[in-house]
Amino acid sequence: MQKNVLGEKLQSCSTDPMTGVMRDGFCSYLPQDNGLHIVAARVTQGFLEWNKARGNDLITPKPEWNFPGLKDGDWWCICMGVWLKSKEAGHGLLIKLESCHEKVLDYVTMEELKNWAV
Repeated sequence: MQKNVLGEKLQSCSTDPMTGVMRDGFCSYLPQDNGLHIVAARVTQGFLEWNKARGNDLITPKPEWNFPGLKDGDWWCICMGVWLKSKEAGHGLLIKLESCHEKVLDYVTMEELKNWAV
């Protein structure tokens, strides 16, 4: 059983749009996931535009990947490193603690996470 940062069973981040590295709604940790898609974050338009400018377009739908494209307010499992960089760039995202994988605590403190929790 995968756990969240609260030490409890990992909860779903979003099923509309369907997120997660396994596209099962969960920000699960998988050793083979080099991006570490373990942060359950609510995206903003500013973040989406910033991320697109960095070369990761999450706005444009990609039907061949069953990806609808994201819009302001959507919940999405984002990469640990992207979440950290987005804060530095002024596009910090709110998170759901119950949906963030416990592996996040390898990178930031619980105190820091609580500052961004909804």
